[in-house]
Amino acid sequence: MMRAFVITGPRRTDVIDVPVPTPGPDQVVIDVERAGVCGTDAEIYAGDMVYLQSGETTYPVRIGHEFCGVVSEVGDGVDRTWLDQRVMADVMVGCGACERCRSGRHHVCARRHEIGVRDGWPGALAEQMSLPVKGLHRVPEPLDPTVGAFVEPSGNAYRAVASADVDAGERLLILGPGTIGLLAGLIAKAKGVEVHVLGVTDASVEFARSIGFEDTWTAATLPTLQWDAVIDATNDASMPATALDLVEVGRRVVYIGLAGQPSRVDTRTIALKDVTVVGVLGASAGLAPVIELFASGAVDPRPLLAATVGLDDVPFVLAGGRRDEWRPGPKVHVDPRTSPAAGR
Repeated sequence: MMRAFVITGPRRTDVIDVPVPTPGPDQVVIDVERAGVCGTDAEIYAGDMVYLQSGETTYPVRIGHEFCGVVSEVGDGVDRTWLDQRVMADVMVGCGACERCRSGRHHVCARRHEIGVRDGWPGALAEQMSLPVKGLHRVPEPLDPTVGAFVEPSGNAYRAVASADVDAGERLLILGPGTIGLLAGLIAKAKGVEVHVLGVTDASVEFARSIGFEDTWTAATLPTLQWDAVIDATNDASMPATALDLVEVGRRVVYIGLAGQPSRVDTRTIALKDVTVVGVLGASAGLAPVIELFASGAVDPRPLLAATVGLDDVPFVLAGGRRDEWRPGPKVHVDPRTSPAAGR
């Protein structure tokens, strides 16, 4: 048996003993070293996540889709060279047979699993997990488990920056200095893009500045400039319309944040400004490029980490808790092998 964290209902959780996984054909077992807690996990905990409303996710949910670990077992049909490799994985598991999967769009397969999020595949907030080998990515030396667990959210951020279609010297405005927004900023800066960040709280603005984003603003201080692209990485239902209002005519708005309620956008503005609007779901196409960026040293996500905690501390984190002794970053990681007091 092993320990696993489970959300049993809105704001109800438990750490339970479950059977250790065994690898099926074309699967591996991973000893989890780190797993990130993100906004999607908090929405599942609160009962607000859109998949709960649509029936694509039902309680109980074993969360954890940002993770890194070491392969400890392989199933039939799996190359044994995966053993002892540090890996992360694409959390979008398509059926493999439909037209979307066959055309490289497995991340939007109607029958997909989203590990730890959608359709029942257990996530990484456990000592071990099983996964299909087809989604694995090696985390090369010298990248450590902390960096490995940042690959999945960074893959989302990479796709957002790629969709913004900004070149070196052009100006990108990012709405929301949370994990995804700041990762997108770091990736864009590595491309030579002029990055500006719009925040709400003084603390978030101060933190963004502390890690090198000099052009960080609030709504009251945002300058009137030409924004060649805008990425909305917030959970604020008013921000999609704001992004559209701010972006330069003929350029791009990227929506990667999800609000808890529907947003209102005037499609007349999209047409009259000749704006391209792009939505981003999932990190799949961004994972390999992000690993290369991390390995090259061009992007270092570690300043975003506030603390690493144990499974028993996860409810505190999901409820928005912060400890005074933690660092100021927006991200919290979980080491399922540690004691409850490890992150305090």
